[in-house]
Amino acid sequence: MLDLENSVIVMIDLQEKLVKAVEKYSPVDNACKIAKAAKILNIPVIVTEQYPKGLGETVPALKEVLADNTVYIEKTDFSAMNNMDFYDAIVNTGKNQVIIFGIETHICVYQTVSDMLKKYYDVYVVKDACASRDKSEFKTGMELIKQNKAFVVTTEILLFELLKTSKHPNFKEIQSLIK
Repeated sequence: MLDLENSVIVMIDLQEKLVKAVEKYSPVDNACKIAKAAKILNIPVIVTEQYPKGLGETVPALKEVLADNTVYIEKTDFSAMNNMDFYDAIVNTGKNQVIIFGIETHICVYQTVSDMLKKYYDVYVVKDACASRDKSEFKTGMELIKQNKAFVVTTEILLFELLKTSKHPNFKEIQSLIK
């Protein structure tokens, strides 16, 4: 079960060209809900951008709601864990539970999740905040993620699991993110 004090959020490659490529399966709305919750609950966030010169930056709708202390990492490897800046950023959070989502599920999300599991992180993949250009690739990516023993959750499961109780001081604020 997720522990608010031991969690970090990783957003993988929610960039302009990639979001356009997955438009009909866009995870941006749920990513924004999670970003808002992270700000409310003071959860650290690391955002990766795969070759931003070619694929663009993180989409403006998401950048607008991310906290000022969000860490942005440029990468070219599909697994973010192969990038030393990213690896150092994860280690420096001191958190062991990684909440992860993004584009493309079957490539960068899957490879990053696999490498995180090898480093003994507890990994929670937010299924409805992930996407791939092709539905079959998405399904296969999610199956591989499950086979590797990552936890698969939805945005709503995630938010309420972090709160644990309706008596949490931020309950109403978080509940208002669910529409």
